[in-house]
Amino acid sequence: MVQALAMKYSASTLLLYCGLSAPLAAQEPVLPWHAENFAIAQPLGGLRGDAARGREIVAARARGNCIACHQMPIPEHPMHGTLAPPLSDVGARLSAGELRLRVVDQKVVNPETIMPAFYCDPARYNRPHPDFSGTILSAQEVEDVVAYLVTLK
Repeated sequence: MVQALAMKYSASTLLLYCGLSAPLAAQEPVLPWHAENFAIAQPLGGLRGDAARGREIVAARARGNCIACHQMPIPEHPMHGTLAPPLSDVGARLSAGELRLRVVDQKVVNPETIMPAFYCDPARYNRPHPDFSGTILSAQEVEDVVAYLVTLK
């Protein structure tokens, strides 16, 4: 089935589908954030992340689905993508603030990325369907993902 889809649609269309097939976060106001030196230094809304929840989010197809594109140290999910960089040591390479910005909106770092903005004001993006009017992850989920990613050293 994937081969048939790949023949019909471009890789970027498939990635958009895979990344946005998850239900969006509840329609809550997007908390303000400020990027400086390619990082968001402070946790969104002052929230505290939980690494165990973050690990669940990055692996869950219906939530973060990070393993669709990234290889990660999550062996119970054997199918990891190879399109994006492996994240096994990302916590040793990037600070929590740098990771936060990449999860929130990677386009600030790399305008050509195909990675979706997981917590960005939806008004900034042309969403293909009315159901895509919220953020992909909630602020709490972003902080949970960041808490997990910083443990990867």
